[in-house]
Amino acid sequence: MRPFILSLCILSFCNTSTLADTVVHRTHALTLYGDPKYGPDFKHFDYVNPKAPKTGEIHLSAIGTYDNLNPFILKGIAAAGSLMLYNRLCTKSKDEPFTEYGQLARQMQMPVDRSWVIFELHPEARWHDGVPVTAADVVFSFKTLTNQGIPFFRSFYADVDTVFTLDQHRVKFSFKEGTNREMPLIIGQLRILPKHYWQDRDFAATTLDPPLGSGPYKIAEFEAGRSITYERVADYWGRDLPVHKGRHNFDRIRYEYYRDRTVSIEAFKTGAYDYRSLANSKEWANDYEDFAPIAEERMIKEAVPHQLIRGMQGFAFNSRRAKFKDRKVRQALAYAYDFEWTNHNLFYGLFTRSRSYWGNSDLGSANLPTDAELAILEQYRGRIPYEIFTTEYTPPKTDGSGQNRTNLRTAKRLLVEAGWQVVNGALQHTETGEVMHIEFLLGSSTYERILGPFVQNLERLGAKATIRTVDSAQYQNRIKDFDYDIIAASWGQTLSPGNEQRNFWSSKASQSPGSRNYAGVKDPVIDELIELQIAASDRPTQVAITRALDRILLWGHYVIPGSHSRSYRMAYWNKFGHMPKPAKNGLGFPDTWWWDAEKAGRLQSK
Repeated sequence: MRPFILSLCILSFCNTSTLADTVVHRTHALTLYGDPKYGPDFKHFDYVNPKAPKTGEIHLSAIGTYDNLNPFILKGIAAAGSLMLYNRLCTKSKDEPFTEYGQLARQMQMPVDRSWVIFELHPEARWHDGVPVTAADVVFSFKTLTNQGIPFFRSFYADVDTVFTLDQHRVKFSFKEGTNREMPLIIGQLRILPKHYWQDRDFAATTLDPPLGSGPYKIAEFEAGRSITYERVADYWGRDLPVHKGRHNFDRIRYEYYRDRTVSIEAFKTGAYDYRSLANSKEWANDYEDFAPIAEERMIKEAVPHQLIRGMQGFAFNSRRAKFKDRKVRQALAYAYDFEWTNHNLFYGLFTRSRSYWGNSDLGSANLPTDAELAILEQYRGRIPYEIFTTEYTPPKTDGSGQNRTNLRTAKRLLVEAGWQVVNGALQHTETGEVMHIEFLLGSSTYERILGPFVQNLERLGAKATIRTVDSAQYQNRIKDFDYDIIAASWGQTLSPGNEQRNFWSSKASQSPGSRNYAGVKDPVIDELIELQIAASDRPTQVAITRALDRILLWGHYVIPGSHSRSYRMAYWNKFGHMPKPAKNGLGFPDTWWWDAEKAGRLQSK
């Protein structure tokens, strides 16, 4: 019997191994749906110049100040560029919807059901002090970031059940029961910290000691709150990886801090720094008019069309405040914002009104719900705004004349329905007697001219509205603590929405200081849809769920929709090279740009 039992055991082991081999997928890349664009032997991404010279220095700008070199915690204000010190397990390509290729990891393994993933690290991966990067660093990073880091990490990685090392170079993440197809990719985005550096330091405290990293750059010098310079690591362990070819081309990257936007513009014009985004329409239209360096081609000013998905940008109500809890109030106040007049007179007609939280993509809702969307939304009829089923969402619109009396009459009617009436010239709640006082909190003066006409319209409704612009440190602290009435907010989106939506809209995030649920959204239906979105088994299902979620957010009137641009607008001193066409999902600045010695020489000679 013993030989027979032994034979059965061997057969059973062989069958198990064979079964495991058929369900475990070993790969150089992780993708949500379909196959990766780049095969295991790819040399570099298509959107980079693999022969770009590794030389030169670029100067950039930042506004305000900083007092912290640890970008992963709530305390303090992190220095610009401080994430460049760190590698992730994987890095995303910019010309695919959602695909990641190994960075610290040289190979990944996972079963068909994606219930776990193993990352096998490059044996040659090193910290800047020469110590090897190990699986223990990965486990340490995950536990440290989720326990002591910003709240985002706790929600982003909430579906991780266990994490443990298999050996020095392999680490395994197992996920909680349920379907979350993107969890392997979510873990792939984890930035890795050095355990031997942090284990005897207080991770949650601000620091001005340059942290240890394993990335392409390290801190060379800094003057707290005023400037910081990063230098390319000459012997960077990952410089020859396909994912890094043609990237990280500057020897040094320096950030100069300026008190405000006005000062920074003047500094740019004198050549104090090299590149400036011209997203502000006034700056684009007026601030470089008849500017000699542009006419002489010493400076380049250009708009580069893009195909980026556009998330929502606008004025977010803090619905945690009693006066904004009723969605009719939020809807009413939105009628006081005259976008058409603002776009023509203040934005120079450069912007498009946002009508979706996933605009410029197939994920955004439009018209009335499709059958696929209705199959989802019908489950929540009676718990979601009734207009979703009957009316296409469009933001309030005017004729652009500045005389938006019709919209203000609509606003007044909605306010009365919500229990607010004008008493002695002031908008008051009929039951509580609360006067509608609205403070717009700003971190810079950029929005002041935009809010001025809006404030006047609110005052015509009887609301007492003020604009308060504070310094960057106070602004960030108040945002973290949700201490505001209305702010100018934005939520960037990707073509594969998932775990990050918890941080944007979930009930839990609404009560978590430092989360990006700026509007205080707290709705069980939205919570359910986020989880369905994360668990979507295929692209059509993901699209339908996202559109359904989009409609509920829009009709919740949590945000007065702003606008977006369909091009990158920028100016830079003419001493750089870059690819003629950017990747679909990003400009790639300064990551894929390079110093052009010939151009720089011509610039200096003029």
